[in-house]
Amino acid sequence: MPKIALDPTPFHHDLSLLEFPRKVADLGYEYLQLTPHKDFIPFYRHPKADDDLVDAFAAACKDAGVQVASVLPVLRWSGPDREARDAAVTKWKRVIEITKRLGVDTINTEFSGRPELAEQSEDQFYRSMEELLPIIESAGIRVLIDSHPDDFVEDGLEALRVIRGLNSKQVGFVYVACHTFHYGGNMAEIMDAAGDALQLVHVADAFDHRRSHGLRYISNPPGNSARVHQHLPIGQADVDFDAFWAGLRRIGFTERDDTIAVSSVFAEDEHADEVSRFQLDAITKGLHR
Repeated sequence: MPKIALDPTPFHHDLSLLEFPRKVADLGYEYLQLTPHKDFIPFYRHPKADDDLVDAFAAACKDAGVQVASVLPVLRWSGPDREARDAAVTKWKRVIEITKRLGVDTINTEFSGRPELAEQSEDQFYRSMEELLPIIESAGIRVLIDSHPDDFVEDGLEALRVIRGLNSKQVGFVYVACHTFHYGGNMAEIMDAAGDALQLVHVADAFDHRRSHGLRYISNPPGNSARVHQHLPIGQADVDFDAFWAGLRRIGFTERDDTIAVSSVFAEDEHADEVSRFQLDAITKGLHR
């Protein structure tokens, strides 16, 4: 049975870092996903947690009876700027140290390159992994990657090709349900192609921005490159969750005990407690279909 984890991002503005584990437990979850936080691993910046804070967070988790299912850094390791990429690799090394100290074996992340410089970003990604992959493999950590909207690779099948090019079983794929329409909308094809490489999912809903001849959302100036998507509760938008659960079952995701399903709703902070409990129930039922 997959681990079901809560992303505590909706509580970042109301609770301190060390209060997250108790909150996650109070909402009924046994696992949490450690996402970017200003006191731990901020977006794009060097990790701010020293060993004492890492140990304090681990102790808070133990006291609350929850575990960290995965650590999620977002760093510019595929950035087309060489200096920024070199800095990101240094940051990644500390992320790996923190993950190991927490006793966690999973990092999930994004490619974090630029779509307008896709070829250069892909080159930088492979350069980063040339240095990081031996460290990742030696540490016994798996790194799972999402082809996030506004990244150098957004298409789900193309992301799998980039991952496959690393030729490492320690690197796999994240399927984010609310990114479905940026992946290409071909959910079943992507899941089937990923197979065992799909080891973590983010569960949230989104509207299909491609509908109404591309006028579902109107932004100005016309033709700008903005990417629009949501992280809504299951059932509030256009993701076909019957197909989502069926696809995970078809590839064996639901039968494994090393897979992770993360509730990642970011659009309902004013109802975060209620939504988190709803998500736990819906994900549990979906995985048991």
